[in-house]
Amino acid sequence: MTLAMSKGSSGGKVIVRHQEVEKILRLTSLNQVSCIVHRNQENQSAEATFILLGFSEYPELQMPLFLLFFTIYTVTVLGNLGMVMIIQINPKLHTPMYFFLSHLSFVDFCYSTVVTPKLLENLVVEDRTISFIGCIMQFFFACIFVVTETFMLAVMAYDRFVAVCNPLLYTVVMSQKLCSLLVSASYSWGIACSLTYTYFLLTLSFCGTNFINNFVCEHAAIVSVSCSNPYISQKIILVSATFNEISSLMIILTSYVFIFITVMKMPSTGGRHKVFSTCASHLTAITIFHGTILFLYCVPDSRSSWLMVKVASVFYTVVIPMLNPLIYSLRNKDVKETVKKLINVKLLCDKI
Repeated sequence: MTLAMSKGSSGGKVIVRHQEVEKILRLTSLNQVSCIVHRNQENQSAEATFILLGFSEYPELQMPLFLLFFTIYTVTVLGNLGMVMIIQINPKLHTPMYFFLSHLSFVDFCYSTVVTPKLLENLVVEDRTISFIGCIMQFFFACIFVVTETFMLAVMAYDRFVAVCNPLLYTVVMSQKLCSLLVSASYSWGIACSLTYTYFLLTLSFCGTNFINNFVCEHAAIVSVSCSNPYISQKIILVSATFNEISSLMIILTSYVFIFITVMKMPSTGGRHKVFSTCASHLTAITIFHGTILFLYCVPDSRSSWLMVKVASVFYTVVIPMLNPLIYSLRNKDVKETVKKLINVKLLCDKI
């Protein structure tokens, strides 16, 4: 009886062990299959290519558009790098306002350089392909600079608030340390947001050749050709972009509400005119930049037309980086005087 029970229990143990082994093997095989599928998805994404359609549906406009965008890019490069150089060489411009303006010009130059050369190339060549890595890198750097510009404009609004509302404490409050900290924070937040967006974009899989109905690797256009569900990536960028837009606009609006109240209390008309003249350039740049983004992403049905998306994308990726140095230089007496001195020195050197 004991022997039978012993044998029975031994058989039961064997059966249990056999089932455990089968379970382990089954889990192992499932893990292996999962790893293989994941590896295949990574390989497919790495081998995927994108074709930027751009404005290819208008073949007769390819050369006129090339000339237009080439002219805009040339003005952008000369204007923004020229602004940085002018601010560096003129001691009168070594103030917090111009310190922020020099970084805004640098960001505009970088932003335009990330997007425009590829746009120009695609207007003159038949092959409009861009590799998976190339597309992701363009998206990564474009995100850095657009988020940085968003908060750089907010920082400049805060600077104007301190200058107008606390003029006696301006040099104390806007110290070199604080200015450097605000600029570093803008760049750091831009990099952090871009890394987050890019990470969740890389979790998606892409297969074969994908047609992007835009001239730039924009998030919505990229996820629209993904083989996997882009829900998480879309929600992450929606929440983050909404936070960036609302927070930066709140800083800008709050700053300018206090500026407006302070200006209205000024007794002299000349003082009011001077303040409004100083702030007009910044307000113009803010209105154009945020107005375009809000129209593109917040106005109903604005994204239903791909042509509207392309035009709006051209405006805030190509045109605005050109407009900013023109807006600040044409309305700024110190900048215009520095440019005139440089031109006079150049003419004198040529005569000698």
